[in-house]
Amino acid sequence: MRADPREYELVTPADLRSVLTLMDREPGIWTPIAGGTDLMVLYSAGKLRARKLVSIWKLQELRGIEIGSNEIRIGAACTYSDLRQHQVVSRELPLLVTAASWTGGIANQNRGTLGGNIVNASPAADSLPALLVYEATLDLVSARGEREVPYIQFHRGYKEHALETGELIRAIRIPRKYSGYFSYTQKVGARRAQAISKVCIAALARLENGMITDARIALGSVAPVPVRLMETERVLIGKKKERGLSGVAASSVAAQICPIDDLRSDASYRSAVAANLVAEFVQNLCSQAGS
Repeated sequence: MRADPREYELVTPADLRSVLTLMDREPGIWTPIAGGTDLMVLYSAGKLRARKLVSIWKLQELRGIEIGSNEIRIGAACTYSDLRQHQVVSRELPLLVTAASWTGGIANQNRGTLGGNIVNASPAADSLPALLVYEATLDLVSARGEREVPYIQFHRGYKEHALETGELIRAIRIPRKYSGYFSYTQKVGARRAQAISKVCIAALARLENGMITDARIALGSVAPVPVRLMETERVLIGKKKERGLSGVAASSVAAQICPIDDLRSDASYRSAVAANLVAEFVQNLCSQAGS
């Protein structure tokens, strides 16, 4: 059953203040839409419940990438193509850029936005594990003012998040401190292109004199929200290359995830793949330490 466009209303305010005023004046009535790569799928299928949409696609306050001395600030309406084409982002945040390259085809990457991917809150979203390991911070804004939320605190459950009524993500901020880190990411899906993840991983580690002094590992599609593997990180930090380290790290994964059976895969497969991906990350890291 397809949607009837006569049942919907779309407005396009000229600036962010007008958007926030509208959303504050009629709380819960207006749904923001940027690239529309998620909402238009629902609309096409006749499943979009929101009837009043406010476009934020062209708002300059939500666009652009700013490079500061200590952090990179990414506007919430920046697209995956914006991320892939930015030289500093490509060099310093390779996990995020690789995730951007996995998200749909080129057409989707030209329209899909990082902020939209976050708010859609799918546990299978490709960019979310990268944001976890980079310890991103979200700048939120509403007619009532601004606040910041560490990204790790943003997701509350499946399709649930910390946005309050009338609030938008304005920007995503990431510290500029990962250039010397070893990075690893993989996506396991039904095919190489335009596939929803069965399991995906983003991981970082820092080596000093052959010792792991920092480690950050996050998984997608293994729980209602993207998961940071804090216990596995503790297993690794302070360790040098040693026999069996990858196995110890892999064995710690199962207690930190809760995968499900669905159309794309089953829980036992996801658990096994998640452990294998963590083991491969540690093996690759130890290989670098040895060299």
